[in-house]
Amino acid sequence: MTTLALHRPDETTAPAVPPELLHVDCGAHTAAVEALAAKLAATAVERDKRGGTALAERALIRQSGLLTLSVPSQYGGGGELWPLIYRIVRRLAAADSSLAHLYGFQHLQIATILLFANSEQQQRYLSGTIEHSWFWGNATNALDGNIALQPASDATGGHYTLDGFKTFCSGALDSDMLNVSAPRGGDPSNRIILTIPSRRAGVHANEDWDAIGQRQTDSGSVRFERVRVEADEILGPPGPGGSPRATLRPCVSQLVLTEIYNGNALGALAAARAYTLEQARPWGSSGVARAAEDPFIQQRYGELWSKYRAAVSLTENAARMLQEAWDLGDAITPQQRGAAAVAIAEARVFAARTALEVTAQIFETMGARATASRWGFDRFWRNVRTHSLHDPLDYKLRDIGHWLLSGEPPLPSIYS
Repeated sequence: MTTLALHRPDETTAPAVPPELLHVDCGAHTAAVEALAAKLAATAVERDKRGGTALAERALIRQSGLLTLSVPSQYGGGGELWPLIYRIVRRLAAADSSLAHLYGFQHLQIATILLFANSEQQQRYLSGTIEHSWFWGNATNALDGNIALQPASDATGGHYTLDGFKTFCSGALDSDMLNVSAPRGGDPSNRIILTIPSRRAGVHANEDWDAIGQRQTDSGSVRFERVRVEADEILGPPGPGGSPRATLRPCVSQLVLTEIYNGNALGALAAARAYTLEQARPWGSSGVARAAEDPFIQQRYGELWSKYRAAVSLTENAARMLQEAWDLGDAITPQQRGAAAVAIAEARVFAARTALEVTAQIFETMGARATASRWGFDRFWRNVRTHSLHDPLDYKLRDIGHWLLSGEPPLPSIYS
């Protein structure tokens, strides 16, 4: 039976989480996903308090066989579709949101290679991911302008020098390969993406991530000091903006965030349900023997569960639309891309606001004793609060409203 790690010094067992509540259909990979989720959940509360890099847990992901599922079969990967990848992110986030983030961003970096790289680069990097079990990190925050890629000044030529600083570099620590963005020719609106080994000379991943949530995503900064970059390590063509299909990368990214919200909501509901059944005390004037029999508590669970299920439905629909857009390849039109972007924006806004409500409202179902720090129930809200600020939800709503009133889909950007 899957259990959440809810540590108490005076008792040896934690409230049991029913596996049927946490069940997410991950097809042929369900057993492997459940096994990994159980291992991550066992230490999630303790590690959330500690922060830092989860080296042992990253190793578990490497060993799970799930790290290369989105790599196409022609390169030796699983060739799985996006809806399944996202369901795995959701299930892992219910157990450990930080490690689910790293897992989701692994597949975002694989998508980066598939969308931006030329055929030779795809062969090199995707086959290498299979052969070496590479864990990918990123340093692609486009809002960081303090970075420059300059042609080599020595006599050999044919390469570049990278200098600068990037923040929000999720997964960079303990990664094998790193995708990095830099302005082309000094123009911040015109980006290039390059791919280099994470341990190349001059690459310094810093342990300076200190947010209130997502404590082990290794989303700190990376400093680059005269890092050599070969010409064929710059991805493309098409590169980031070289084709309509290439603009799908932000769509892939936004759905990773959305499933992290859904996973936290699911994990919070499962943990709260177990606590309510096994630990919570009924209110004195409720007239019931058990907290789970209180009609007000039942009503609250009903509301929260219904909203969670609605968020999942919107997300699943958006994932299907993304997959359909992805399958169109270079034939995709701006309208088809825009339809997927609108669906993804709808899902992300609703999932984020639902998860914020669920992760806060669970305390109303459990009572004051559930606020003890040993339980770690607050981590679900902290994770969602941190991640939901990735880019403003209000601007997602503006995009949806503009589309509804004008018929014009959102313009491709680094966040839509």
